[in-house]
Amino acid sequence: MAKVKTTFFCQNCGSQFAKWQGQCSSCKQWNTIVEEVIQKEVKANWQKQEKSVSRVSKPTLIHEISSETEKRLPTSDSELDRVLGGGIVPGSLILLGGEPGIGKSTLLLQISLKLPYKTLYVSGEESQKQIKMRAERISQKNSNCLVLTETKTQNIFKQIAEVEPDILVIDSIQTLHSDYIESSAGSISQIRECTTELIKFAKESGIPVFLIGHITKDGNIAGPKILEHMVDTVLQFEGDRNHVYRILRSLKNRFGSTSELGIYEMLSDGLREVSNPSEILISKNADELSGTAIAATLEGARPLMIEIQALVSTAVYGTPQRSTTGYNAKRLNMLLAVLEKRAGFKLAAKDVFLNITGGISIDDTAIDLAVIAAILSSNEDEEISKTNCFAAEIGLAGEIRPVNRIDQRILEAEKLGFTTFFTSKHNKISLKNTKIKIVLISRIEDLVSHLF
Repeated sequence: MAKVKTTFFCQNCGSQFAKWQGQCSSCKQWNTIVEEVIQKEVKANWQKQEKSVSRVSKPTLIHEISSETEKRLPTSDSELDRVLGGGIVPGSLILLGGEPGIGKSTLLLQISLKLPYKTLYVSGEESQKQIKMRAERISQKNSNCLVLTETKTQNIFKQIAEVEPDILVIDSIQTLHSDYIESSAGSISQIRECTTELIKFAKESGIPVFLIGHITKDGNIAGPKILEHMVDTVLQFEGDRNHVYRILRSLKNRFGSTSELGIYEMLSDGLREVSNPSEILISKNADELSGTAIAATLEGARPLMIEIQALVSTAVYGTPQRSTTGYNAKRLNMLLAVLEKRAGFKLAAKDVFLNITGGISIDDTAIDLAVIAAILSSNEDEEISKTNCFAAEIGLAGEIRPVNRIDQRILEAEKLGFTTFFTSKHNKISLKNTKIKIVLISRIEDLVSHLF
């Protein structure tokens, strides 16, 4: 038996210290350093020692390295495939985080039941009967999904050797513990050790591994920050539990883009893929109301039509309020200053409230023109036709600036039935024979004259 060593870890950032101290010198948080006992022991491979083969890596000239495209495993879930970049890469480690009750376990169980490959679903949080009840509610029938309730990594690897699955799902990484670390499950050292063992298993066997991760009250994945550096892909499952829509984002992806977006609808029988997000982001009101405008934005390769709602009213308490939902408040203040300075609208003494419907957050500057249009519509109390669509950036001089991939935005607007598209005259539009009317403007004053 090796000597037992005591060390101290910060539960917030994972920094290690030789002795206890009140404040972590790395993240400056107080009372987050906890003592953990580590057992220094010779670690066995995830396989049996007699079966392991020592491999020595040798340097290779870069032009001699094969550049063939990595083979991917399709998941039968178009939204997940889009976010992952085309499917699951063999040997990859994918970490899925999200709020409690948002649907992380439901999503991965549903995918496990859909996959045409042999899948081992390991749960440390639910019993087999609970998982069976959820599977019956999802109404997916699959004979390739195996369920295991276990939290000890050594026992999990024994079952893997017997079952030989094609894909491994762990729910969740915070419930696992290893014999090589004597601290409790969920501690910094246990999470790091269990993740290291799973990474070694995935890279040597070529079997992809899905990990579910808990998050802290700040919205970060629980455990050390190094956990997100170790895995290949970090996915975030977002949404309000009081609403039915869920958004799957990629925060890190070594095998694809991080700007892709997947949208699901939570139903009583599981998660439904939303192939046309514009359905849920645009309200179905038959009446035209003032203070609303439609913007054409992009999330990764996907064009979206979103509805901007604005409310402008006289400030009652003297100090005007500036409130936004799903939009950058500082950018709203900038646009209001441009309207006051360049277009002559007196908004300094008025409350301005801005909302992006559907509960999503948008960082695309191309929605600036729609934000301006919605604010002016509410201020003048004149409605904008629901067949109008906007896509352009606003500069500090009041000029209408061009945006990228304008052709894709116009085609999506035309497909959804919009008849007029407002954009910058400096955009290079290569589309021909389009039925939608394209209005090219260069100043905010041009927008005002066209709309009001």
